[in-house]
Amino acid sequence: MDSLISRIKQDGTVLGADILKVDSFLTHQVDPKLMRQIGKVFAEKFKDAGITKVVTIEASGNVPAAYVAEELDVPMIFAKKAKNVTMTDELLTADVYSFTKKITSTIQISRKFLSETDNVLVIDDFLANGQAALGLISILKAANTKISGVGIVIEKSFQTGRALVEETGIPVYSLARIAGFDQGQVVFTEADL
Repeated sequence: MDSLISRIKQDGTVLGADILKVDSFLTHQVDPKLMRQIGKVFAEKFKDAGITKVVTIEASGNVPAAYVAEELDVPMIFAKKAKNVTMTDELLTADVYSFTKKITSTIQISRKFLSETDNVLVIDDFLANGQAALGLISILKAANTKISGVGIVIEKSFQTGRALVEETGIPVYSLARIAGFDQGQVVFTEADL
């Protein structure tokens, strides 16, 4: 996706050997026009897949997932990282380690929002070590849903996440794939979409 890659080149900041900061358009401040484009690209890929729900983890995945859900005309569910007093229904949970925050969170989705008849598309902002995607897949499998794919806005292909997700048999589709960082610059490899 050329507009996404251009934006990463223009506004992304490489921090250390393995972190890309994109808070000016994705992970803190959001560019809604770019997110709408992202939504359209994923929706076009999955338009004939019979998707019934789009699922992500709060918070940075919420915006791209919402645009994908809007384009597919289906609900979007986000796994919460903290239980609140209104979450009284049976919860499906998984522990997820955050690479950037260096903490483990128990993510949760109310069972009432997922059923065996659902066909789910997972959308997330980043794929690095794969823990967020694997946590969502664990929850979705516990609900006996069909999982048609994992859509990623930015994948750090030099880390293990893609291989771990693909080991589950679920295909990964990334809009921007990063082969590595070289002297503070992002080196891209061929994207899936």
